[in-house]
Amino acid sequence: MNAATSPASSDVIDARPAWIRLAIAVCLSSLGGVGMWSVVVVMPAVEATFEASRASSALAYTVLMLAFAGGGVAMGRIADRTGIVPPLIAGALLLATGYAASAAAPSLLLFVASHALVGLGASATLGPLIAEVSHWFRRRRGIAVAICAAGNYVAGAIWPPIVQSLVETSGWRTTHLVVAGVLLCTMIPLALTLRRRAPVAAQSEAHVAPPGRAALGLSTNALTALLFVAGIACCVAMAMPQVHIVAYCAELGFGTGAGAQMLSLMMLFGIVSRIASGFIADRIGGLATLLLGSTLQALALLLYMLVDGLAALYVVSALFGLFQGGIVPSYAIVVREYFPPAEAGMRVGLVLMATILGMAFGGWLSGAIFDATGAYSYAFLNGLAWNLLNMGVIAMLLMRRGRRLVPA
Repeated sequence: MNAATSPASSDVIDARPAWIRLAIAVCLSSLGGVGMWSVVVVMPAVEATFEASRASSALAYTVLMLAFAGGGVAMGRIADRTGIVPPLIAGALLLATGYAASAAAPSLLLFVASHALVGLGASATLGPLIAEVSHWFRRRRGIAVAICAAGNYVAGAIWPPIVQSLVETSGWRTTHLVVAGVLLCTMIPLALTLRRRAPVAAQSEAHVAPPGRAALGLSTNALTALLFVAGIACCVAMAMPQVHIVAYCAELGFGTGAGAQMLSLMMLFGIVSRIASGFIADRIGGLATLLLGSTLQALALLLYMLVDGLAALYVVSALFGLFQGGIVPSYAIVVREYFPPAEAGMRVGLVLMATILGMAFGGWLSGAIFDATGAYSYAFLNGLAWNLLNMGVIAMLLMRRGRRLVPA
């Protein structure tokens, strides 16, 4: 076995090599994460080019997220078997191909279809990377997972203003070609630095019996199903501001530039939230952290319904990012708390698939509600209702955990 691909010894867990890998993982997630955000920024320009409706132009985001969801499970399964490098290289190639194809798309239909490749490629840079990082930490697993998940929000903070600027100066087609070139030249070299497999001690954890049934009185499949429902619900709610904030600002007369800035601000505060959620999860557990984030997200959605001034929207967007940023990594932490490590890539991929499906459906549904009503107020109300469903599911799981902890 090649030294570069052989398992590392257990003494690297929580040590300097683990933190170096985490830093590289964040860089990869920040690069590949552009696939999640660029389509939001270019949506008004694409809508104008193809003379499309709001719901039709938002369909590219929906297709991207559906591909991201399915790709996350497939890429996670590959990573469980072969290590993280093959899915990362495949992801880079798919991202570059998807962006090049979208740049040349002669119709909205082909533009939408090309984003399936973008979604598949981007999927390698979230769930599989989170699962990979989790194997290299034990005492600091919560914060490590949160920092890795923050890479997606780093992408959301840095890419929207870059993409918006390029669209304004060179058009959205040239912008997509530039993004394709950048990803191809950066992601593959970074991926090759992660050839060393997970530590032996982390691999040996795979033989430990899964604690899901003992902890919550549920089978692992039943728990997965409940987390799946919760993930869809919270992210239908999350999609309204994230997918439509640029279009919402344009609708209010503030311009797409202001919307792109709000999206960037949202992601910047989301980074803070994701890292903070890791510290919190290391102390109170993933489920309690998840419920806290969901409750605060509901509050932010309510605030969006109460304000429409420019300054107030900047404030609420920052609060929304601060409140909801820790939700998605909390699901990964819950998976690592209640499922065996050998299934980490696949189980994290399944649960994150639910969150992506929620984003995909929520992004389209908000656009459809806008087309039907001519206003975003009902779309925000729809998001709040889904958020309450998420809170109910997680609260139920927490109550089951509490009952299991009470002595008979």
